[in-house]
Amino acid sequence: MIDKTNALNSLASAKSKELLDNLKSKKLSENDKALRAQTDKFEALFIKNLLDISLKLDNPLYPKQPGNEIYESMFKDQLAGELSGHFGYSELLFNFLKAKEKLS
Repeated sequence: MIDKTNALNSLASAKSKELLDNLKSKKLSENDKALRAQTDKFEALFIKNLLDISLKLDNPLYPKQPGNEIYESMFKDQLAGELSGHFGYSELLFNFLKAKEKLS
């Protein structure tokens, strides 16, 4: 018998996250959406730096292949892009910039 609870829980979590993202994006104006996209990209850059430091994908069983660093960098870029917007740094920066905009 296969235990499906983890898969079902992560599916429910992904659907609720998608609904929350849709609600957030409906409330925002076009300028706010553009600002949110930029803050998410900044957060992705920050996460990529963290991944570069923390994920050392050296495997002693397999020798280094030509182009290995390129694929690792592409993997980390994609992972950082998927994780951005959910760590809280993007939200913090977005709220800070919106508050600065209201003051000026």
